[in-house]
Amino acid sequence: METTAEQSLDNPAWSALTTVQAPLAEGTDHCKRYRQEILSFIACDHAAGHSLDELQPWIHEGESFYLIGALPPLPANWQLVHELPCAQMVLQDMADVPVKTPVDISVMTAADGADMYDLVNRVQPGYFNPGTPLLGTYYGIRQEGRLVAMAGERMRMKGFSELSAIVTDPAYTGRGLAQQLITRLCRQHAGEGITSMLHVSVANERAIRLYEHMGFATRREIVFRKITRR
Repeated sequence: METTAEQSLDNPAWSALTTVQAPLAEGTDHCKRYRQEILSFIACDHAAGHSLDELQPWIHEGESFYLIGALPPLPANWQLVHELPCAQMVLQDMADVPVKTPVDISVMTAADGADMYDLVNRVQPGYFNPGTPLLGTYYGIRQEGRLVAMAGERMRMKGFSELSAIVTDPAYTGRGLAQQLITRLCRQHAGEGITSMLHVSVANERAIRLYEHMGFATRREIVFRKITRR
């Protein structure tokens, strides 16, 4: 049987916005969002049954944003644009995976912000805003001065931290860079007494195999929904 902490993963954005990342939230007691410059995610308290209309003052006309998990009724001026089924994976036991070629890994700082934003939005557009690095620790790998791989923390809640922005420049894939960044983050979490988790498209079988190889297991399927306010 799952613990209450594990059940909080069914509504991860809400769990994050009402605990560890509450200082980054806007909204009401029952419906919240990350500040627009930080992350385009919204969430609501499923148990409370409140309307998403409560968030209207914090959503800008023409803005697109994401809702994770259960879909409550949408306001009349909100339009569901896209649904992305994802595997929600939780680290069970960190596997001792051999590293192909060890590389230098750096902690990303504000000075790296433009490079981080450029890399993520070239490879995985839509999920990374200029203020997203404020959500947690980000690590990067540079080759000949260029940022070619990175990974960091996105939604953080009591007991769990989500790995996200796991991105490698297409010219540098196949070198095990993402694996080294994931290992660094998972070891950091273990040292803090936190369990690592992540979300990956169910269609991305290659990435799922890598995560399984590293000790992650799928907990459930969960849907990321892109919505636009008209």
